[in-house]
Amino acid sequence: MPATTPRRWRSGTEPATARSDLKLRYLLSLTFTPLFALATAGFAVWAASAPEFGAPSRGTLIGFAVACGILTLLAAVDLVIVVRRRRTEL
Repeated sequence: MPATTPRRWRSGTEPATARSDLKLRYLLSLTFTPLFALATAGFAVWAASAPEFGAPSRGTLIGFAVACGILTLLAAVDLVIVVRRRRTEL
């Protein structure tokens, strides 16, 4: 059978209606959202009190704070999505 679109053609043996494990995603999002938020705050405070030419540099600490902030946002968005899906499945 020739493939016309990627939606119709599957290369693996996965079920057509495969879903992710919502309980695991919920637990991971619930755990890592506050963890990344605390890491963001910690790196931000550390960057604010770091000497200008210290080790690690202030720019590195700001980069870590931004990265943790982005991970906090992604975990929070995933938490909202998982909660919404769990409500509709029940």
